[in-house]
Amino acid sequence: MNLNLSGHHLEITPAIREYVISKLDRVTRHFDHVIDVNVILSVDKLQQKIEANVHLRGKDIHVEAIDEDMYAAIDALIDKLDRQVLRHKEKYQERRHDGALKYQAVPGEAAS
Repeated sequence: MNLNLSGHHLEITPAIREYVISKLDRVTRHFDHVIDVNVILSVDKLQQKIEANVHLRGKDIHVEAIDEDMYAAIDALIDKLDRQVLRHKEKYQERRHDGALKYQAVPGEAAS
């Protein structure tokens, strides 16, 4: 997984970087096919905004969260991202299994 962290009007401290990486570990634990993650942290007056673009095999997911506290915004973003990745994983698995079972040959029967 490639991770790209950038900050707009904000310097990304090592503590924030480690916090984001540790939280993103939860997403990769649920779904292994994460190719690329771009995270943008920005500050606008008193609002802390965090955006994430996640590139999966077959889909791109965009999530954003706004809060007064950067760590709370990161937590909200990871919760949203986790829900969307799990939803994508369930749909992906349903498609894979339906097609595989439909054309599976039964042992002992001749193919027609």
